[in-house]
Amino acid sequence: MEYKTRQWHEKCFCCCVCKTAIGTKSFIPREQEIYCAGCYEEKYATRCIKCKKIITSGGVTYKNEPWHRECFTCTHCQVSLAGQRFTSRDEKPYCAECFGELFAKRCTSCTKPITGIGGTRFISFEDRHWHNDCFICAMCKTSLVGRGFITDEQDVICPECAKQKLM
Repeated sequence: MEYKTRQWHEKCFCCCVCKTAIGTKSFIPREQEIYCAGCYEEKYATRCIKCKKIITSGGVTYKNEPWHRECFTCTHCQVSLAGQRFTSRDEKPYCAECFGELFAKRCTSCTKPITGIGGTRFISFEDRHWHNDCFICAMCKTSLVGRGFITDEQDVICPECAKQKLM
């Protein structure tokens, strides 16, 4: 056998790992070694960090680790995150919906999560939070974003409604 100016007896032209004669089978050269396809794959193939199986095509990288697209899922609900918007907490990936339900602040008005994904703006005052669209006067329902407001127990009201309430 001859390969790149080197010569072997046919029985000596074998995989450096399993010692199986290559013969007419395919092989992969690496540096000065010759590998059968199976041994080369076992030693050098990229493996999914989750299932540990070889990634033969596609795949995604998260935290500099390789994943099969189907293995890269939300830590909580297992929905596929490949090609989707997601966020992480404690080094674990979450879909936006699970992250909001599990970890996000809640809007004082509508009680839905304030995720901030997609540029959602919100207002915080003391220990309460509102979506921009939910930060409205409890009486006249006008937006209080960028305006002064008065707290009335659990409600927030505009100065005009506060004056009327006092009269």
